[in-house]
Amino acid sequence: MTQLFGGVEAGGTKFNCIIGTGPDNIRAETRFPTTTPDETLGDVVAFFRERGPVAALGIASFGPLDLRPASPAYGHIAATPKPGWAGADLLRPFQEAFGAPIGFDTDVNGAALGEWQWGAARGLDTFLYLTIGTGIGGGGLVGGKLMHGLVHPEMGHIFIPHDRQADPFNGGCPFHKNCFEGLASGPALNARWGQPAVTLPPDHPAWDLEARYIARALTNFVCTLSPQRIILGGGVMDQTQLFPLIRRYVKEFLNGYVQSPSILVDADSYIVPPALGPRAGVLGALALAQQAIAH
Repeated sequence: MTQLFGGVEAGGTKFNCIIGTGPDNIRAETRFPTTTPDETLGDVVAFFRERGPVAALGIASFGPLDLRPASPAYGHIAATPKPGWAGADLLRPFQEAFGAPIGFDTDVNGAALGEWQWGAARGLDTFLYLTIGTGIGGGGLVGGKLMHGLVHPEMGHIFIPHDRQADPFNGGCPFHKNCFEGLASGPALNARWGQPAVTLPPDHPAWDLEARYIARALTNFVCTLSPQRIILGGGVMDQTQLFPLIRRYVKEFLNGYVQSPSILVDADSYIVPPALGPRAGVLGALALAQQAIAH
């Protein structure tokens, strides 16, 4: 009998839930709006109770998260701006409801693992996955292992050059104002231009500025982490005209310093969209479940 796994992509807007073994074998799938922790987590637990059992469960969540198993706050969301969710315990409802192993990580690390197992990062051991949407987050593998450390990567909160003459927008991050997320997230685009970014035409100057900000960040990541590939997901990256602009600007900003054919010759295969598309996160949660039982 085939073992089935459960995956939860916990997002600030919705929770996506899945049961199966991979993209080619999905037995059940649903989503719930993100309301209060009690209501949302209760809906998710009920979904798996009704359709289980599963051999293991994976949770890939928005954050910041406490991922340190020795910490008293392990499994909790930390200082999120999402109303009502700061301090929420994501793990306990599932630990109490199920006896199965649980894999737990950030949403971007989960998506990275999904892309490594089934998508655009197959065969690589060091790569980045960034999501650029309501917020900006980054994760990935280094030396074949998901990125962890003091806490977890917060790639959306690095600081990049901000020319206030070219872009007088102050930035939208509640913690840092004009960090990467504060300048280049979806809400930042909306606030800067006074309308939803999806309504801006492809040739609007918004997209050239956005591409420059993303490319500045990627240039920093290329120089610090030396990824073999960079995968860009999230709602903002649905604007496919951004990809050629970003590739061009990364090459320009590196200015010949990183002498790799991947960047100089084959940038179309170096900075790419997720092969799993918008399902990278929930399939990544499934991969976290499989990893949990393997360990």
